[in-house]
Amino acid sequence: MKNETTPSVPLIDISELIRKGSGQSEVARQIGSACREYGFFYIAGHGISTALQEQLEALSHDFFNRPESEKMRIRMELGGRAWRGYFPLGDELTSGKPDLKEGIYFGEELPEEDERVQAKIPLHGANLFPEAPDSMRQVVLEYIRRLTELGHHLMRGIALSLDLDEHYFSDRYTADPLVLFRIFHYPSREAHAGLDAPWGVGEHTDYGVLTILKQDHIGGLQVKTQDQWIEAPYIPNTFVCNIGDMLDRMTGGRYRSTPHRVLNRTSSGRFSFPFFFDPNFSVRVEPIDLEHLGPLPEKHQDRWDGADVHAFEGSYGDYILHKVSKVFPQLKRAVD
Repeated sequence: MKNETTPSVPLIDISELIRKGSGQSEVARQIGSACREYGFFYIAGHGISTALQEQLEALSHDFFNRPESEKMRIRMELGGRAWRGYFPLGDELTSGKPDLKEGIYFGEELPEEDERVQAKIPLHGANLFPEAPDSMRQVVLEYIRRLTELGHHLMRGIALSLDLDEHYFSDRYTADPLVLFRIFHYPSREAHAGLDAPWGVGEHTDYGVLTILKQDHIGGLQVKTQDQWIEAPYIPNTFVCNIGDMLDRMTGGRYRSTPHRVLNRTSSGRFSFPFFFDPNFSVRVEPIDLEHLGPLPEKHQDRWDGADVHAFEGSYGDYILHKVSKVFPQLKRAVD
């Protein structure tokens, strides 16, 4: 039973932000409070249709219920520098340990003639879609399009929450964002019974500025706040948002990139749909002058991995390639 003093991730209705209504400043205030206190918040009033979400879930169940041999026809090794496609259970690492999940990586669909593809910029290119279910391509690309729009709205809200011009991030970092989308399937508790590391995903932070996560009804997400882990359960027709390392760096730690993890304790498979709305691959990520907000917060506890995002210098591409090459070390040669 939950203790009354246990903190919980706040839920914010962002409908006024979406329509640029008179209440968007209050939405921005709530976003700022959540980013300082938790680094996480739920959103309602986001405008993403339930029909699209239900289609995405149904197609995902269809695909992951298929034989491994069929899923491997779009394996990540075939995606090359674009880093797209399917990976089987245990192939993705967190802090050097295999995650108990399988999944598909997607991104912005780019044709061969796109200048970024021609320039061989990593993480840019065409997606790998399965032959069946045959409608997955259409639904995934529509979902990416709609979540990209939502990402722009939320970054306006984050800018306003910092008393910046609403276009601050789009002018400098996200006019042409790096958008990455994943579908993850976590097996039932029976599938990891007796294993030493039963985490679907171990403790980690996200890399960029903003993650927009669709959970299914199973739940299992846990967020580290202060010195305790709290549940971030499924709430119908909401998304869970969290900020990443680059926004932590930009804000000098005012907005925290919070560690989180996943454990499926049920006898059913769990699905999650994280969408990453990140800075342009080539842009250099710099701290923002936020002296108008007062002194920097006290330093939070050291990260589990010993990293310091505030010591990083370079482009977002430098940062994400370093991180992703640890997640899939066998694919690193594709971008070397």
